[in-house]
Amino acid sequence: MAGPVPWSLAWSDDGELAPQDRFDLFQSLVCSESQSAQPTLIAAIEHMPLEQLSMVSTGGVTGLCA
Repeated sequence: MAGPVPWSLAWSDDGELAPQDRFDLFQSLVCSESQSAQPTLIAAIEHMPLEQLSMVSTGGVTGLCA
């Protein structure tokens, strides 16, 4: 799985990485990092607000690491 392309990232009005790009980045890192780093990345996804995760949780997106 390829990670997000840096020049195509979107930013929200508050200066944070847009929810879809943040989720994609975390997911690509989880797939590529060592087992010792994965729990920290998964915890970061779990700390995303629920409304942001509901915007990005589609079969095509959440199935990328399967």
